[in-house]
Amino acid sequence: KSADRRDSTEFHAVSRDLVHWQELGDKLVPDEMGPMFSGSAVVDWQNTSGLGRAGEPPIVLIYRAAGNPVVQCLASGTDGRNFTKFNGNPVVKQITEGNRDPKVYWHEPTKQWVMALYVEKDKRHTVHFLTSPNLKDWTVTSQIEGFYECPDFFELAVDGNAANMKWVLTAA
Repeated sequence: KSADRRDSTEFHAVSRDLVHWQELGDKLVPDEMGPMFSGSAVVDWQNTSGLGRAGEPPIVLIYRAAGNPVVQCLASGTDGRNFTKFNGNPVVKQITEGNRDPKVYWHEPTKQWVMALYVEKDKRHTVHFLTSPNLKDWTVTSQIEGFYECPDFFELAVDGNAANMKWVLTAA
């Protein structure tokens, strides 16, 4: 990414061994919603978003568009090389000027997507949790204080025991 917020472009690279990388060039460029910054990507195996094609589940990028207002947006593709911005962006409107770093995953037991989103609210650092059936329509469900940007939220087996799973929330 460019260090200049006005010229931020998302670069894309691939690797067969996670050591040697091939740069594929720009994939997302700034638009009327501003430059794109941190987010996450998911494979929508069940095509809940409707952004895939028969037999080709979409790879969906969820990112912060840092314009005015600051919002969360989607882009998708099926080949891992080419991505198109969702024409219904933004999918999460500005909560505050300090919302960023959407981390998204599929929660199989409840059959919904979950987003952990950093939100600076009233000069307090919070992570908001949102849920969606389709990656496009999001509802804020809860929040927790004391966590800074770049949240991650995942299940982890305690002592490697799959019967003893715990949720882990981390942030920068």
